[in-house]
Amino acid sequence: MSREAYWAPHVTVAAVIEGDGRYLMVEECPADCGTTVFNQPAGHLEPSESLLTAVIREVREETGHDFIPSALVGIYQWRAPHNDESFLRLSFCGRVSNQPPATNLDPEILGCHWLNWSELGALAAAGRLRSPLVMRGLHDYRAGHRHDLRLLQQLGSAPP
Repeated sequence: MSREAYWAPHVTVAAVIEGDGRYLMVEECPADCGTTVFNQPAGHLEPSESLLTAVIREVREETGHDFIPSALVGIYQWRAPHNDESFLRLSFCGRVSNQPPATNLDPEILGCHWLNWSELGALAAAGRLRSPLVMRGLHDYRAGHRHDLRLLQQLGSAPP
């Protein structure tokens, strides 16, 4: 069989978190990038995990904050030109709890930053965002894209 017969995108989740006109971003140095980049708290869906559970877990692991999702911002498909990997990303928006964040973060995370729109634009212009999915999700969020979380249906044994 051809390689295309086995094709499957990486399913990822991301969180757009705004507070006082700033967006919570993570500075990371992932092994597949080889350089420091900025991203929303994001990561891969794990086996037997619901999409909501995944985004809550990823925000906790990468920022130490408890995330409360309120809506789905968008679903995006992208193929990375540097390695031809495909991604299916679901971006959620919501808020983080007021509790102090935990301090044991994923090892790839160098720091968490609340950045304003100008700072994000400068990072994008400098090629310092993890992928074009970052700004697309932010643009859609700022344009008011919100989809009810009931759109997501989990069948089977994974938690809601």
